[in-house]
Amino acid sequence: MFDILILSNGPGEITTWVRPVVKSLRAELGNDRDKIRISVVLSPCSNASGKEADIAISYPEVDRVQGASYFFPFLLTGKTADNWDWREKGVVLFLGGDQFFTVVIGKRLKYRTVVYAEWEARWHSLINRFGVMKPEIIAKINPKFTHKFTLVGDLMAEASVTQKSYNAPCPMPNAQLIGILPGSKAAKLSQGVPFSLAIAQHIHDKLPETQFIIPVAPTLNLQTLASFADPTKNPMSQYFGGVSAKLIDAQQPFLQTTTGLQVQLCLQHPAYDILSQCSICLTTVGANTAELGSLAVPMIVLLPTQQLDAMRSWDGIPGILANLPFLGSGFAKLINWSFLRRKGLLAWPNIWAQQEIVPELVGKLQPQDVGDIAIDYLQNPQKLADMRAKLRSARGEAGAAAKLTLLVSEEINKQL
Repeated sequence: MFDILILSNGPGEITTWVRPVVKSLRAELGNDRDKIRISVVLSPCSNASGKEADIAISYPEVDRVQGASYFFPFLLTGKTADNWDWREKGVVLFLGGDQFFTVVIGKRLKYRTVVYAEWEARWHSLINRFGVMKPEIIAKINPKFTHKFTLVGDLMAEASVTQKSYNAPCPMPNAQLIGILPGSKAAKLSQGVPFSLAIAQHIHDKLPETQFIIPVAPTLNLQTLASFADPTKNPMSQYFGGVSAKLIDAQQPFLQTTTGLQVQLCLQHPAYDILSQCSICLTTVGANTAELGSLAVPMIVLLPTQQLDAMRSWDGIPGILANLPFLGSGFAKLINWSFLRRKGLLAWPNIWAQQEIVPELVGKLQPQDVGDIAIDYLQNPQKLADMRAKLRSARGEAGAAAKLTLLVSEEINKQL
């Protein structure tokens, strides 16, 4: 009888790290809850939507979840809000947050500890095992600790098209499907929704056979999404021509603009099956670029800055400052101005490749200009084919979840 306690935090980690890992854990260790119980405890994250716990508990492999608002009492006292029991033996697995939390909770529960380290590994003497994304992380480690380290690869490369995720009909013959991923939080949606709709309208005017779809983030409800398409509720629309759309909440819901353009809404998550059918996607920055890259789906990455203080979804201290009452707007403008001056690569496929293989458009972008870029790709299939080939070459090898599962399994076996 063992407990596996997964520590995680934000929406990206829950969907791109926790999901493939719990699937792998159950595949390897079995579904007998009397033998292996999987718990998820969330820590606070500046990018959180508040629905991360709901997403985690929706995974059938997970037995119980505690939300981020109860984290620090648990860290300090070892007691959960629902007074969970803990088995005598187990493993704490870090999949997001602060690696130090793994040390504290592992010591308190007297469990073995495993950390997935994406960019940096800490607390080498106090953690039992590390699964790292890149060999460069191991190269920086004191040789006396290297036996704890295993190269597992990139968890964000675990996206798979093997799961049917959307039951809508395929695009009409000769139609090109364009995916729109405007984000999941207000800071991005306020610009991303009207901007994307304006781009879609421009493309559709030039190429009437095109179809559009938005895979709706699981943390977002349709009414909230639709409110960002309403100029009377979203003043940011004025910066993108005031394109308006209303929600048609049918069996297969869609947004419909005043010109009659329909943008289908995909509600199932993850939407890998329908995304894999897209000729190209228009996306904001974030974990979604990793998923698209892993699926080898061409994309144009957009970061409009028509209103500098609108972008406030930063990690750590910048995110806290940007969201302060009264002062937050000023801090957001300063932080974003500084970011724009020194920005590096933003999309995960570009970071993997250390070069821009998918276009990153940043600044006071205009829908017609972006639409023309997309049209150029759509009318030049070889450009799209080249981008797909580069994405396949740049993405990390699949299998990180299985390798991380092996580390957890080995730590369980040490306690037998």
